[in-house]
Amino acid sequence: MVSQRAARVLCHRLLSAVSGGTLVVEEEGGRQLQFGRGEPVATLQVRSPALYPALLRGSRGLASAYAKGLWESPDLVGLVRLAARNAQRFDRLRRYLAPLWEPYQLLLSLVMNNSRHASKRAIAAHYDLSNELFAAMLDPTMSYSCLYFPDPYASLEEAAEAKLELVSRKLALNAADHVLEIGAGWGSFAFHAASKYGCRVTAVTLSEAQASWMRREARRRRLDRLVEVVVSDYRDLRGQYDKLCSIEMVEAVGHRGLGRFLERCSRLLKPDGLMLMQAIVIDDRAWRVERISRSFIRTMIFPEGSLPSQERIARAIARHTDMQTVEVTDLTPHYVPTLAGWRERFEAAWERLRSHGFDERFRRLWRLYLAYCQAGFAERRIEDKQFLFAKPLWRPQAAVGGRLRPATAL
Repeated sequence: MVSQRAARVLCHRLLSAVSGGTLVVEEEGGRQLQFGRGEPVATLQVRSPALYPALLRGSRGLASAYAKGLWESPDLVGLVRLAARNAQRFDRLRRYLAPLWEPYQLLLSLVMNNSRHASKRAIAAHYDLSNELFAAMLDPTMSYSCLYFPDPYASLEEAAEAKLELVSRKLALNAADHVLEIGAGWGSFAFHAASKYGCRVTAVTLSEAQASWMRREARRRRLDRLVEVVVSDYRDLRGQYDKLCSIEMVEAVGHRGLGRFLERCSRLLKPDGLMLMQAIVIDDRAWRVERISRSFIRTMIFPEGSLPSQERIARAIARHTDMQTVEVTDLTPHYVPTLAGWRERFEAAWERLRSHGFDERFRRLWRLYLAYCQAGFAERRIEDKQFLFAKPLWRPQAAVGGRLRPATAL
């Protein structure tokens, strides 16, 4: 094990390469060190020298140390944004070392990611934490995905409604549709489609807590005749549907399951069906390294989650389905205010959440998680995309008698 003194020297050497901003490190005893130059300026406050060995373990070490109170920052988002700006040089090193670790990590992912039981356990570890937690953090629609802000002053609820309407219009929903939603969350899209468009919706989740919430809400809203809630793995779904929606669920299928997931979705659609998939994606060039990483998010927040890349999605569509990509929309800028809103609500609700059994370690871990993601989207280390896929017999509604109607602006 590296000593704290040796780890400190090594960390300082690595930090000497900081560029594109200034990192100020405040150590115990009032010592202050500065790395890099110019704006932006971010501050790391070292509360214990035990931080330095932890930093050598990457994002997991950073997160574990923060949860223990070994470091602070007056601006978590700003600190992570500066780190993200300097991540490319470490990406090159990780790509160089990847062949050494890849066989072991791929074997580990095969063992851990390939069963229905493992998938259900991983989903429960995050989404079954507490409905009270998510109700306190999210907007009243309980939308746990990137929202869509029609203007900078929109509230979270207004942005959630705008995103649900955007999805509905892209799918051209109507009352004759039977819609399948895979990864229904707490039912925001299912309830919107049923109440605003009169659709029948089969809402699928692996989370018992989410299913209980949706069934109760469907009865309360008198939508239980239109919204059917099903607890099932996507691999066990059967039948055919007019439309299919999956909003930020594909990240849970694992890199080995991407083709299988899209193939199943294609089989579940009628020959003229449409599918909308919203996904958090990673840059194609970083995908190979990230898929085998044991990062903070993949181990401490979303167990065994795996971000696809846009290129991998395109390849999987071509290889495993008969669908075509009709449209790709970039929602990345909208995730920054989405996460800022969640962070604000999470902090404001903390005293109430404490009474539900959440401790200070959990608070710090989730504070870092939300800031980490906000910074990642702000610096475009990760992106959020909406993909619209069509089956072979689908034809756009605007095409009538060989002439195009004016398209409705989204």
